[in-house]
Amino acid sequence: MNIETYQQQMNKAVNFLENEFKSLQVWRASTGLVEWINVEASYWEFKIPQLAHITIMDAQTIKIEPRDKNETKHIEKAIYDSNSWLTPQNEWWYIIVKIPALTQDRRHEIVKQVKWMWEESKTTIRKIRQEAMKETKTEFDNKKIWEDQHNGNEEEIESLVKKMNIKIDEIVKIKSEEIMKV
Repeated sequence: MNIETYQQQMNKAVNFLENEFKSLQVWRASTGLVEWINVEASYWEFKIPQLAHITIMDAQTIKIEPRDKNETKHIEKAIYDSNSWLTPQNEWWYIIVKIPALTQDRRHEIVKQVKWMWEESKTTIRKIRQEAMKETKTEFDNKKIWEDQHNGNEEEIESLVKKMNIKIDEIVKIKSEEIMKV
């Protein structure tokens, strides 16, 4: 059994959570607010960064400049359809997205979203844990490893899960506080 493989999978789950948090609207402009949006382009479906250059003009403004100007209307539609609370302004050659001020209700909605993402991450970690425990049990049952090694593997897996859960809790706590900060 290779514990490092399971550790890498758990790290990917944590990294995925961190990347998801970048797409959440907080009080300032960030490229992460639009990078995740899928665009039905003229010829295929792409993420916005594959079709356009994204820049931050100031703390409240994102500028999106499509490489192909014909895709401007597709990008604008994708942002509208994304349920991201962002309102794009099509300036023909580029798109301006103004970040609206967060209301208290919107902050609470975003915190709910954070907690949902937190649960999803914890579920992913639990699934990886179950897979690792199953593998070590199978190896023990097939007499590929001794009981001491099996018990050691289980302890190592539990320790890794505890460490990852603490890391996830910390990330969520920081993000929730950041969102609720007025």
